[in-house]
Amino acid sequence: MSEAPAPLGLGTYRLRPPAVQEAVLRAANDPRTAWVDTAPNYLGGRAQSLLAPALADRVIKVSTKVGFVAQGAGTTAIVAGALSAAEAASGHCLSARFVHWQCAQNRAELGRPRLNLVFAHNPERTAGDPNEALLRAFTALEEEVSAGTLDAYGVATWDGFDNGALSVPNLDRMASLAAGSEYHHLRAVQLPVSLVTANAFTQALDNRGPIAQAAARGWDVFASAPLFGGELPQLATRELADLIRPDLSVTQACLLAVASCPGVTRVLLSASSSAHWHEPHAALREPLVPVATLRKVLDVLASD
Repeated sequence: MSEAPAPLGLGTYRLRPPAVQEAVLRAANDPRTAWVDTAPNYLGGRAQSLLAPALADRVIKVSTKVGFVAQGAGTTAIVAGALSAAEAASGHCLSARFVHWQCAQNRAELGRPRLNLVFAHNPERTAGDPNEALLRAFTALEEEVSAGTLDAYGVATWDGFDNGALSVPNLDRMASLAAGSEYHHLRAVQLPVSLVTANAFTQALDNRGPIAQAAARGWDVFASAPLFGGELPQLATRELADLIRPDLSVTQACLLAVASCPGVTRVLLSASSSAHWHEPHAALREPLVPVATLRKVLDVLASD
């Protein structure tokens, strides 16, 4: 486990469009936070195009996604032969041809010839067997790596680990099949981690579950929705925050708890304003919250 809390990264799902470029500049200002996570379907399909001017000529890594059909992109993808009409109507697809097409679209929208990290987005939403869909997607993403247009790939999920649709050992196996050997380029998972969405969090404290399994393989673990869509500061109490770190605000304490979860390597936060970025950033300079304290906090929440 790292001796410091996991750093922030800028999430873009809940950003206000006028604030996108300033938010990127704040994230890029510190090498520890210089990461932006986005997707072609975020902000009504405009997220990547809005990000591109701020990303230009800046040393900042970006993760994006494949899977969801972005608003307004269905017809274009059908004309390009990347989607059938039925696939476009479903709104989600992980076929090889769509993954390749969407990777090319992502590069064009972000203004980058090579992508740092691409997540297969919510594979539990795909029609049919998620494993078959992931094998197709991973094979296409391995081909993108071989072509020099991608560094690595991962899986971003909302509840796939909780509902049993996904498991880290199986993701590892699918990636090995796609690569033709154990030397694949699956390097990350993204999942909700907060004091509310706490199943994987609780398991990680006992070195179990998807976070621990991914960390054991040397993969990055991106914690999404650490404030439960902005609702957690209203749900948590001052007494709970005092258990974590008495000198921090409720918001800061909740974020520090997530950043202290063993195995988590980055906490994604959508922060449109300077205050909403710098306050959490300051909290994550604090020492780690001990595992014993995290257990106590989660036990208190479980008993409510």
